[in-house]
Amino acid sequence: MKIRYKRRILRWNFIFGIFWLILGIIAITNSSNNYFNFGYLIAAFIYFTKYVLKSKNQYLEFQNGVITLYHFIPKKLAIRDLKSIKQKGKDYLLISDDYQLIIETRFIEKNSLKDFKAILKHLKSDLNK
Repeated sequence: MKIRYKRRILRWNFIFGIFWLILGIIAITNSSNNYFNFGYLIAAFIYFTKYVLKSKNQYLEFQNGVITLYHFIPKKLAIRDLKSIKQKGKDYLLISDDYQLIIETRFIEKNSLKDFKAILKHLKSDLNK
């Protein structure tokens, strides 16, 4: 099951990508002698890459007994290794013996947040057994 990003976060990554792309094109057409102008295009590439990766992978995934938190470098935690689940403010800490996964709910879409909380409730009940 995939836990989705808020659309606003995806949209802002795309908008920033367009912004840096336009700025880069303007800077290069006005003064191509300065190599620092290519930094704008690099920033645009980074934001478009973030947009594509976040759209494709989303925020969090529960699949085959593994919890995967997607970033540039995905973080994985096996459900069988899970020792405790703690809530710190609006964030959740999934703790194993040697690893801690922080899940920030401010990035999660409303409908997916309901699913996420239901999954956590189920996982907490399994841990208490």
